Amino acid sequence: MQEYSVKVEAFEGPLDLLLHLINRLEIDIYDIPVAQITEQYLLYIHTMKELQLDVASEYLVMAATLIEIKSKMLLPKHDEELMEEEGEFLNFEEDPREELMNRLIEYRKYKEAANDLKEMEEERSHLYTRPPSDLSELMKEVKPEEVKLDVSLYDMLGALQKLMRRKKLQKPLQTRITRQEIPIEKRMEELLHDLRSFRGRKHFYELFPESTKEYIVVTFLALLELLKKNNILLEQDNNFSDIYVSYKEGGMDENGYY
Repeated sequence: MQEYSVKVEAFEGPLDLLLHLINRLEIDIYDIPVAQITEQYLLYIHTMKELQLDVASEYLVMAATLIEIKSKMLLPKHDEELMEEEGEFLNFEEDPREELMNRLIEYRKYKEAANDLKEMEEERSHLYTRPPSDLSELMKEVKPEEVKLDVSLYDMLGALQKLMRRKKLQKPLQTRITRQEIPIEKRMEELLHDLRSFRGRKHFYELFPESTKEYIVVTFLALLELLKKNNILLEQDNNFSDIYVSYKEGGMDENGYY
């Protein structure tokens, strides 16, 4: 298969990924289970590498930092670090998670502040000053549309992990497989034709009928490219629920024009 590289702009850095994992796993940021968070973080990095996505060096540095903290947590405490004061033994050993915890707390503050400023900017962009006028004739009854949640790259990666576990692709196969080239462009055409003719929402897993690792990777990259070209729509009915894909009118054509 020809090497295909996709730059993902949804990631804002390793701290953003860690904060997402902490929120998804409902972990107390002041008492982070390092072993669990390290396992989930490395799983995301491994999935990104399998898809040939660009993984910045800062993500690998954070992975090494998590492994170092995990190792320190496993070390036994030294007796010489225990000090006796007024008949009580006090442990003054520094928590190896403290620096990372402070960085995450500080990052979360800036992220929340940035989101607040963005919301204020969006609200202000809808305000226009003009003299009062009678708009009663322009008022029309509009039925509220069903609310759909935006699907992030984190959600897509999570769905792909579940799919790969279902297909048992992470276990070594005990058979010889003949390699078959699958062009990304051809898979994109197949997906568009399938979604356009279906005229409705399809479950994310329905787009992966074959269980070979190469086929799943090419299909996932084709979905990313179609999403980039605004040819498909991804929806979730609730947080962390199943992902549905549908055809979207008005996207880019094969020449890159709308």
